[in-house]
Amino acid sequence: MPADVIATPLPACPDIDQAFAAAWPVRLGDTDGDDRLRLDAVARYLQDIGFDHLDAVEDGDTHQAWIVRRTIIDVYEPIVFGDRVRLRRWADALSNRWCDMRIQLRGERGGHIEAAAFLIHIDPVAGRPARMSDAFMAPMLASTTEHRLRWRAALTELDEPEAEAAPFPLRVADVDRLGHVNNAVYWEAVEEALAAHPDRHRLPYRAIVEHAGPVMIGDKVVLRTSARPGALRIQLEVDGSARALASVEPLAGGPAH
Repeated sequence: MPADVIATPLPACPDIDQAFAAAWPVRLGDTDGDDRLRLDAVARYLQDIGFDHLDAVEDGDTHQAWIVRRTIIDVYEPIVFGDRVRLRRWADALSNRWCDMRIQLRGERGGHIEAAAFLIHIDPVAGRPARMSDAFMAPMLASTTEHRLRWRAALTELDEPEAEAAPFPLRVADVDRLGHVNNAVYWEAVEEALAAHPDRHRLPYRAIVEHAGPVMIGDKVVLRTSARPGALRIQLEVDGSARALASVEPLAGGPAH
């Protein structure tokens, strides 16, 4: 992975007290057999605070359609069942059609996760990237000096014919209101791969999912996994075409403050 595509650690918030904040309890359906908050649950939390954030800003009601291009989840200390998690969300960089949003998750018992999501604003009728309004962008412009954000991929497709392959059946409940398989479902695939390679859960670690194309209900999805020495690589394919790329690898150093 090119080292200059994603910062390590993820950038800190210039003023964390000004970030949008929310909190809720970690419930049973969010955790695994070790009480750990699963990565797919973290992905849902990122979606939930995103929509709560829309309710709190001007023109949020006209900016309801978004596509996630990449999500990064850096796990420093696990958040666990029964904990109460506090989330803070702010813009780290943006252009006028997309943005990179940072989210910090902290549990009252010491759990700590840092995340980032590259989001593209979509015209729900035309189905293509759409400019955000000036009023909507104003608070984001105030929280970052990076106003010319461009997309750069961090992951490449697997080129290992011997990579493990297994079917990844979809369910009706996996599809969201846009007709696509919801972003959190891709993280369920990452959890499946981690279950087969539990040594990759050593803290701290960074997990990334990048989307290369949509997955629709009815698609026959194949989950490919490669346990490389430095990283666990994961790919979701439909008809031999990569639709999502993912990795889990050790994370050097601690979070930015």
